[in-house]
Amino acid sequence: MDDLNLLFNNQLLNRWTVSSSQVNIRIDKLKKLKSEILRRREEIKLAIFNDFKKPYAESELTEIHPVLDEINFAIKNLKKWMKPKRVSTPITLIGSRSLLTYEAKGVVLILAPWNYPFSLLMNPMIAAIASGNCVMARPSEKTPNTSLILKEIIDSQFHPNEVVVVLGEIEVAEKLLELPFDHIFFTGSTSIGKKVMAAAAKNLTSVTLELGGKSPVIIDHDVDLELTVSRLAWGKFINCGQTCVAPDYVYIPENLKTQFLSLLTKQIKKNYGETSLDRLKNTDFARIIDSGSFKRLNEMIKSENNLITDISFADQNYLPPTVFEATQDSPIMKEEIFGPILPVLTYQNINEVIETIRKGPKPLALYIFSKRKSFIKNILAKTTSGGAVVNHVVLHLANPNLPFGGVGTSGLGSYHGHFGFKTFSHEKSLLIQGRWSLIGYYFPPYTSVLSKIAFRLLRLFE
Repeated sequence: MDDLNLLFNNQLLNRWTVSSSQVNIRIDKLKKLKSEILRRREEIKLAIFNDFKKPYAESELTEIHPVLDEINFAIKNLKKWMKPKRVSTPITLIGSRSLLTYEAKGVVLILAPWNYPFSLLMNPMIAAIASGNCVMARPSEKTPNTSLILKEIIDSQFHPNEVVVVLGEIEVAEKLLELPFDHIFFTGSTSIGKKVMAAAAKNLTSVTLELGGKSPVIIDHDVDLELTVSRLAWGKFINCGQTCVAPDYVYIPENLKTQFLSLLTKQIKKNYGETSLDRLKNTDFARIIDSGSFKRLNEMIKSENNLITDISFADQNYLPPTVFEATQDSPIMKEEIFGPILPVLTYQNINEVIETIRKGPKPLALYIFSKRKSFIKNILAKTTSGGAVVNHVVLHLANPNLPFGGVGTSGLGSYHGHFGFKTFSHEKSLLIQGRWSLIGYYFPPYTSVLSKIAFRLLRLFE
């Protein structure tokens, strides 16, 4: 704890130097960080693979590329983001100028998860650096290889009194949460998010909570079912289903169920192998992060009738792509799955589906597959979610012009691109008064002739 206090206090002493840095200095830091990531690209992929057998292609697509894209976007737009923005001033304040300015929050804490161990630490860190903050970051203890390379990269580019990665078990995160940070950015489960928010409240620290939830997929009868299945299978089983915005369950019209399940089975075999042995040996399918998660997921499905009767292997944390029919009362519908398990439910009346979704916690993402605009519009108007995608899944994360975040139990606040810059900045109002001011005529004594005239003028603007 003494070391954490020292790191924090050193950053506290340095924060004004960092926060007053000009745009060119911040851009230079981001460019150097990018160069180091590019230099160690293969090492990053190897580290993630060693943690939970994540395929190199998936690490490229979901870990390294999003980070490089976030850096490039910040470099391109940072000058515009940092520039004070002129806003209009009411006539009663004539003689003054009004601006919005952005200043760094100060010393911020980033608590990253294990499921995307590289990108979900680096992306908020990029936003924090671009905003002029000092940063303390803790990666998950469940991905030690990735955590180590993250620390090596940051240590090579930053002095610890500006940006530092702190390694350690869960006790380290708990000790960090006791410190009076200016902002805390947490990505993880809803249950831990509540604890983070409670700890932050003790110091009145602002928080961003990137959580999860059961993200539904609703498929219309008027749809290209084969294309839908191919997109759904990719988004569900990438990263072995350990994705916060992964499709959690599917609603399909009753009359399409048999065709849908047949197509989904074929798609899984196409993606990962025809036989159980092929799928076990397939290097394009990651593993469950640890034995605890494997046991939890295995308990969910041991009594279900899996459409693909593969065997799971506890010694390898291997849980195969799993699909089965379910109802809203099935035990698996009570909590977020966070694994390669897909319950399929049927419906006849779309309004019943909408009502069911509304009764549950607000999801992080909502996915709709349909050719009908009226069907899509109806669902979007009658539900709420952190984000939504039509005729695909997961892709909204990839657009830095869109905010990414949850609502209610699925999260608080957002980031990516400009939204990340604003998350780690204080949006400060600035009014600059000129020599002459109409407001001076509203000073006492209120009985003066000029004051009476001024108050009559005021009513003209009501």
